[in-house]
Amino acid sequence: MMEKLLVDTNIVIDLLSKREAFFEEAQELFTMADNNEVELLVSALTFANTHYLLAKHQKLDEARNTLIKFKVLVHVAALDNKIIELALVSDFKDFEDSIQYHTALENDVDIIITRNKKDFKNAKLPIMTAKEYLINR
Repeated sequence: MMEKLLVDTNIVIDLLSKREAFFEEAQELFTMADNNEVELLVSALTFANTHYLLAKHQKLDEARNTLIKFKVLVHVAALDNKIIELALVSDFKDFEDSIQYHTALENDVDIIITRNKKDFKNAKLPIMTAKEYLINR
């Protein structure tokens, strides 16, 4: 069975902004999805946040076109009432990380991929960087 990974916003930004120190491992991870080796999920929140960040450095239509091309690589997990309620009462300091975490739990994700592992220190799911995941697969 194919592993299901929730990809945190920072990994998506690494790919789409071609962040030098992190681009290659992000690209390898998304190539695996393109080759149907893994299933990648992102929260609907990630799309909103990514568009916001891309639009600071690109024209709006360029940012949108970037996301249209990116969308074929991932499944977008709904952000619903239950996830918001769970995130609001969780012990996560960062609300956005709490939303990501509860999105992963509600969608039966195997691993969360992030560059900020410390933000998920009390998680009941494995948390890995893209580099760690690629080395350990």
